Amino acid sequence: MTEDMTGVPREPGSQWYDNEAGPLVRPYAMTGGRTKPGPPGVRFDLIALVTLDPGAPDADGPALGPEHRALIDLCRTETQSVAELAAGADLPVGVVRVLLGDLLELGRVTVSRPVPPAHLPDERILREVIEGLRAL
Repeated sequence: MTEDMTGVPREPGSQWYDNEAGPLVRPYAMTGGRTKPGPPGVRFDLIALVTLDPGAPDADGPALGPEHRALIDLCRTETQSVAELAAGADLPVGVVRVLLGDLLELGRVTVSRPVPPAHLPDERILREVIEGLRAL
């Protein structure tokens, strides 16, 4: 057994190539150095739901990179949360937020935020409704 430059044991005759590590593109390269997503005031929570806009133009265009297209393809089948998109595209959440901001500005996707717990009905009221339905 031999060790490579990083001290990892390797079988004699085996070689380690960069392609074994997968594609390495720095996040700032994917986002053009940007860290803030899209239009001012837009927040992409992890559980925010992203839907492909049915009236959106085709996904081909010079403004879209391969990562943008990957997110569009993931949204094509069903509505996805920001966290699901990050996992499905195998990208950091911060990068996905910036890319979604681009897609939102281009009108390719719509984003809906979940209902805050403060705006949900009280659990007591829901239990009373269930009991009332059972009494029917």
